[in-house]
Amino acid sequence: MKALVHTAPFVLEYTDWPKPEPGPEELLVRVRACAICGSDIKGYSGVTGRRQPPIIMGHEAAGVVEAVGDQVAGFTPGDRVTFDSTIYCRLCHYCQSGHLNLCDHREVLGVSEGTYRRHGAMAEYVTVPYWIAAKMPEGLSFAQAALIETASVGVHAANRTPLTLNDTVVIVGAGAIGLVALQAMRLKGAGKLIVTDLSPSRLEMARSMGADVTIPADAPDLIDQLRLATGPRGADAALEAVGVQATFQIALEITRKGGSLTLIGNVAPEVTMALQNVVSRELTIYGVCASNGEVADCADLIASGRLNVDPFISEYAHLEEGQAVFDRLYAGVEGNIRTVFVFD
Repeated sequence: MKALVHTAPFVLEYTDWPKPEPGPEELLVRVRACAICGSDIKGYSGVTGRRQPPIIMGHEAAGVVEAVGDQVAGFTPGDRVTFDSTIYCRLCHYCQSGHLNLCDHREVLGVSEGTYRRHGAMAEYVTVPYWIAAKMPEGLSFAQAALIETASVGVHAANRTPLTLNDTVVIVGAGAIGLVALQAMRLKGAGKLIVTDLSPSRLEMARSMGADVTIPADAPDLIDQLRLATGPRGADAALEAVGVQATFQIALEITRKGGSLTLIGNVAPEVTMALQNVVSRELTIYGVCASNGEVADCADLIASGRLNVDPFISEYAHLEEGQAVFDRLYAGVEGNIRTVFVFD
């Protein structure tokens, strides 16, 4: 088969690669669409240590089942499927207690970080355990389905965030996951949704997806504007979807006493906070790690039109263009949210 193989820092080779054979509990999926995640772009540079060559990257994908292992249940060749990026064992304490994303033996598709190597979906074929896959509803395109993994993280963040009907919510960061969280919090019953981001185009997208108020993050009086929008108490819930000190501080400051702060982004390796600020205001902080079984629900939400991911697809490309596409994305492309590889 043809595959896009990361062979060295900043190097991707479109080359022949052995077609994988499905194990007893695996699906062999012929890939029809695979999106490029920001973690792939950082990973190919070699700085993260999570894409150690040689590795076929790609964990946001969809395709058609080509073959199934002899212990697979619920899937047959010809099924249109998407899948989670998290591979969990189903047997450890965390899997058994409903925290699949915290599995003791967790692996991530398209990642090689030194203890395991799990080739991903930037190839004509990929194998995945059948229990991380979900059948695609009618009317859902492969490109839309490739965005489900991203969507599931935003939906998981909303699931993690406590909400009372008509609460005021602030979203800090209007990337794909922040914009999904925006929509999911509306579906959950938020009353007023406020979004802040540096990008005017992403703020416009947030408004089109239901934000009641959008505020440029570089406004000199940002906190004052946020407080004007939330009311003097602040937000009942804030979701931080960037992961750097400045945005963390904004989300922390705008959360009301007794409110909740949900942390999704993790760009910076660490942030600092005034402990007294959290303790004396009795804030509850939630971390978000990937998703926890929300893939099938996201497929239904997107297919039904209740969750919109179409604006996230900035462009389409073909796998043989991979080196040029990654080089361009690494240099920075204004307004790009997701480039999706499509397969003929």
